[in-house]
Amino acid sequence: MRVLAPAKVNLFLCIIGQRSDGYHLLDSLMAPVSLYDEIEITAEKTVGTEPHICVRCNDPTIPTDQSNLAYRAAALLCQEAGIGAHIAITLHKNIPAGAGLGGGSSDAAAVLKALNQVFALGLNTAHLCRLAAQLGADIPFFIPCQMARVGGIGEILTPLPPLPQRWLVIVVPGFSVSTPWAYQRFDALRPDLREPNPHAIDRIPPLDTQQWPSAALFVNNLEQAVLPEYPLIADRKKQLSALGAEVALMSGSGSAVFGIFKTQEAATHAAAALAGSESVFVVTLLEDASTPVTVDL
Repeated sequence: MRVLAPAKVNLFLCIIGQRSDGYHLLDSLMAPVSLYDEIEITAEKTVGTEPHICVRCNDPTIPTDQSNLAYRAAALLCQEAGIGAHIAITLHKNIPAGAGLGGGSSDAAAVLKALNQVFALGLNTAHLCRLAAQLGADIPFFIPCQMARVGGIGEILTPLPPLPQRWLVIVVPGFSVSTPWAYQRFDALRPDLREPNPHAIDRIPPLDTQQWPSAALFVNNLEQAVLPEYPLIADRKKQLSALGAEVALMSGSGSAVFGIFKTQEAATHAAAALAGSESVFVVTLLEDASTPVTVDL
């Protein structure tokens, strides 16, 4: 089986608190986009309950041992189902790592869903989300994989209806940003700089509307921590705005920046102007990617 695992962007990201265990509480609007990792999976049940898992990847910087999220997802599903299996996973990475686009999390969710299908386990969405939450904070989002208001540490999902069509230009500079580092920097900010944006936090559109939100909605608290250390991210935001983006924002903890454009033509023109040594993608928002898209081998 070969499946596609989409990237995500944070159209809005507010940090609204912190748990006693150190995890940050979020209020975010997350959306899957049409940039995909390709995952090839072969799996067969074996006698016993011990899984034998092999992960390969076209990107030599991605670990393929037990620290890999796709590996861990396969092992967790076998443990949950009480089955032994030979599982081979080949990752073809198109989503840049360390960019705030959720590639590793999406890969893990896609593996959970694909193996649930391959082994005919019949686990429902809620069950898969509980497993995903054991692997990482972003991974539950990629189980239903549709636009959602995300709360808690990433495990509370409120689905939202699709927004009107827009095109996004994603620019990924030639460096990654560590998510733990970004949150540590945020925690070190002055208290007044860590306050949620009161004007943005209530501007998510109601569930029964399909209007595009005001530009005032699109904030990312982590920019305050990341941009001083990585001014190139701020430069790319300015460039996207100058090229006609309605909004330009860092996704997650960076380093990716995206601009939102009303037309495909405008997005394509902006992407051409920014093309060079950096990775540039023109994508659209996905309405529903709850089931991994199977592609022909």
